[in-house]
Amino acid sequence: MENKPPLPPFTPETAAQKVRMAEDAWNTRDPDRVVLVYTEDSRWRNRAEFPVGHKEIRQFLSRKWARELDYRLIKELWACTGNRIAVRFAYEWHDDSGQWFRSYGNENWEFNEHGFMMRRYASINDLPIEESERKFFWPLGRRPDEHPGLSDLGL
Repeated sequence: MENKPPLPPFTPETAAQKVRMAEDAWNTRDPDRVVLVYTEDSRWRNRAEFPVGHKEIRQFLSRKWARELDYRLIKELWACTGNRIAVRFAYEWHDDSGQWFRSYGNENWEFNEHGFMMRRYASINDLPIEESERKFFWPLGRRPDEHPGLSDLGL
């Protein structure tokens, strides 16, 4: 099996690197790319959905990004130990009627020894916002390094 560095056990520095890599991948909104960092039998909890394995995760992500338009995500390391990382995040998106949302949440991740994520447990809340309340402004894709993170934005 190939490796997906950085590998556990995580330090605060390597965990922060892993978090940014995940943020970058999710901001592509490409399910085929995102699914590659998970084990074949990865188990998720995302709101009320519980996808297992690449096929179900890919289907979940395809549905998600078909509904959550102009999706922009920021993740931030919360804590790490051994092969586990805790993350807080926020993302902004709008639905097909033009209503904007800021979705907030926390994730708990568990990795195997090769650096693939085996488990992802997410808790998420959606807050309707006005377009004028948006804080995430960059072209779709990777968040530029100079764009403020969650703490810098007061989130």
